[in-house]
Amino acid sequence: MSATELGVFARCFPVQPAADLARTVVEHGFATVQLNLSALGLPTIPDEASLAGIDLAAIARDFHDHELSIWGLSASYNMVHPEPGRAAEQTRQAAQLIRRSSELGVRAVTLCTGSRDPDDMWRAHADNASAGAWSDLLTNLEPLLSAAEEAGVLLAVEPEPGNVISDTAAALRLTTELGDGASRVGFILDPANLAGDNPPEKFEPVLRDAFDRLGAAAICVHAKDVVSWPARLAGEPGLDFELVRELHATLPHPVPLIIQDADPGNILAVRTLVRGRA
Repeated sequence: MSATELGVFARCFPVQPAADLARTVVEHGFATVQLNLSALGLPTIPDEASLAGIDLAAIARDFHDHELSIWGLSASYNMVHPEPGRAAEQTRQAAQLIRRSSELGVRAVTLCTGSRDPDDMWRAHADNASAGAWSDLLTNLEPLLSAAEEAGVLLAVEPEPGNVISDTAAALRLTTELGDGASRVGFILDPANLAGDNPPEKFEPVLRDAFDRLGAAAICVHAKDVVSWPARLAGEPGLDFELVRELHATLPHPVPLIIQDADPGNILAVRTLVRGRA
């Protein structure tokens, strides 16, 4: 695996100005990042006044000057929050950010399809499978799809066990129901999320199925484990990263493999584990 295929979440490193962050990322052997503006000390989704004062083109130049690409930008919020007014306002702000995302040169803007849990958009809730949650997701996607079309970027959707798009089947349902709008959606395949609560002996068939059925629409693969990185590095069993590398390599088009949830103290060991000996 070449260094250009292996990336990292910018939030794995301490908050710092864009030029310093870019230098830090490159020094750790990465050539692309998934950027959350919070890594620069900014809100993930700035309000209208704050966004107007952010020079996204200057941020892009700071990264480009260090030969570091920004694969994607986070616009994650709870798209199906049980308070409709809150979700609607955040949708409006996210659409504004997406319209300007091309200034960063990103390929995609990442989303969270959300949870009915009022306090944690990543936590499962019984109502996530309801018709109302699905309807709210489609309603809030509409302006985001329009903004993505305007900016010339993709919306990156990640199947997450605690979200409305919880698995491969839900992702496929989304593409069917979006119709032509599905051309603006790509999927992030995260093996740890796809494995979910399955027993370890089920990991491989679940992952092979997901990469087979979603691979044509995959635009990124995330690298985290079903256990914490400190636990995995200490010897606790987890995902088979040789399998992950194999599945990544068999996708029909090149996509980045991006490390998540590491920190400066273990990032190099995690990079070695994910990358393998090649």
